[in-house]
Amino acid sequence: MVAAPGSPTPQVSPSAIIGSLAQFPHIECEPHIGTHFNDASTQLSDILKAPNSDELIKDLATLVSHRCVVFFSAQNLTVEEQLALGSRLGELSGKPKTSTLHRHPISEETPELGAEISVISSMGGIAKAGFKDKRRASDGWHADITFETIPSDYALLKMHTLPPTGGDTLWASAYEAYDKFSPAFQKFLEGLTALHSGETFIEYANKFDLKINDPRGSPENSGTHLTAIHPVIRTNPVTGFKGLFVNKGFTRRILELGPDESDNLLEYLFRHIAENHDMHVRYKWKLNDLAIWDNRSAFHTATHDYGSAHRQGNRVVSIGEKPFLDPESKSRSQALGF
Repeated sequence: MVAAPGSPTPQVSPSAIIGSLAQFPHIECEPHIGTHFNDASTQLSDILKAPNSDELIKDLATLVSHRCVVFFSAQNLTVEEQLALGSRLGELSGKPKTSTLHRHPISEETPELGAEISVISSMGGIAKAGFKDKRRASDGWHADITFETIPSDYALLKMHTLPPTGGDTLWASAYEAYDKFSPAFQKFLEGLTALHSGETFIEYANKFDLKINDPRGSPENSGTHLTAIHPVIRTNPVTGFKGLFVNKGFTRRILELGPDESDNLLEYLFRHIAENHDMHVRYKWKLNDLAIWDNRSAFHTATHDYGSAHRQGNRVVSIGEKPFLDPESKSRSQALGF
């Protein structure tokens, strides 16, 4: 059930986080982030068809929201099943009925994939829009589609084409990012809102004469302006934890501050996300591996270290709820007692 601002914070004990998924072999990747179902006998296609699939998928959504990202090895999940799983994760964890799957602003619909599959490819498209050679690798940190009025809850990426080496993806915990701040700084950030913009996709669409998809998974995600205002600190409605909700990819301005103040604060926050490797997990993909992450509480970036080799996967992005900060919510460390 998605909590509204001011409602009681949902509490989940640490022992209950894994729930019905405890039967499947798994490891925790890092203390603060990442769980890996590392046995290929654990297939999401089987979970979708199980008699208790609703229970399993709801528990999976809860696990992803707590651990920020969850990995599955060597999956046989079809495109249709990936779409179904993307829909059910949010539906079973309480997202609004008006939220469906996202249609990326510049994704071109194809007969074999449809508009709700985003092709993440080193050859062009979404993954290369606004990409600049010779930039710092840390410039790529982002959360998906935060420029939308109703942004994403869950995203699923299955990698089917990999370079001989390289092309890893890193994720960072927004919960731990918040926990690292002093109480006074936490309180300061909780009074701020930020402008998010997807102008790089508008520029890409203009360059290649593409039409901006509209609407995009929610009646409120319409038009071609691709901007939204969100709280700098956000409550995840599944866990009840506070997390940092700005990212270098899309956050442009802190509205309550002057331009110089905003620029300096955002630069600090972006470095805070990129440079604290103790809240990161780095995943080395193998063929047909699949990752599911919670865009409300995780940042990620690909590693462009494989030259001209081909790297490609199919991504499904689910639309969640309008971001909010519940003043009664807690940090992850406060809620779980560490």
